[in-house]
Amino acid sequence: MSFEETVKLLKKHANPKNVEGMARFGISSKNTLGVPVYTLRDMAKKIKSDHTLALKLWKSEIHEARILASMVDEADKVTESQMDLWAGDFDSWDVCDQVCSNLFDKTPYAYKKAAQWPKNKKEFVRRAGFALMAALAWQDKNAVDNDFRKFFPIIKKYSTDERNFVKKAVNWALRNIGKKRPGLRAEAIETARELEQTDNKTARWIAKDALRELINFGLHK
Repeated sequence: MSFEETVKLLKKHANPKNVEGMARFGISSKNTLGVPVYTLRDMAKKIKSDHTLALKLWKSEIHEARILASMVDEADKVTESQMDLWAGDFDSWDVCDQVCSNLFDKTPYAYKKAAQWPKNKKEFVRRAGFALMAALAWQDKNAVDNDFRKFFPIIKKYSTDERNFVKKAVNWALRNIGKKRPGLRAEAIETARELEQTDNKTARWIAKDALRELINFGLHK
């Protein structure tokens, strides 16, 4: 499917009412068509892998085209510079999370960027770092505990960022590491306990929410 055909099909599925609903969940309405994710996944299956198309879709700046790009791109052809460029373009949490969990976590640079991006002051670049941690914890079956142990100090350092889309991603990363890495569950809980004792309300919120899930998850395992 050509770029022109793909964009034409995306616009065919446009739904302005969906855009309004998405906005209520904090999703950017800029260049947004309102195409459901399940429709994008169906399109991706028909398109299959196409790195060149993915790059063109990203440059279109269409919200759904960028999510679709993450579904059809080829991880082994993604470069560090592409990852940094796309991360810098993130302007909505759903695009950020979809790209990180559909594509970026499968690249050779995933762990490097997960540790690097939280240092960036831009809200969605920082979120991308923690979204990558969460995606890797959930999906990388070949990982070892030490791959994630280095993330705990980063989680603690940025747990005071009160921006909504950052603090939720920090929480997400901590929960996923503790839930999907049994050997690190105790350390994840210990990290949350440390945050719970701080005088920062954002860090305490992250801790309280993470502890509730990590402790309950452990009881049912």
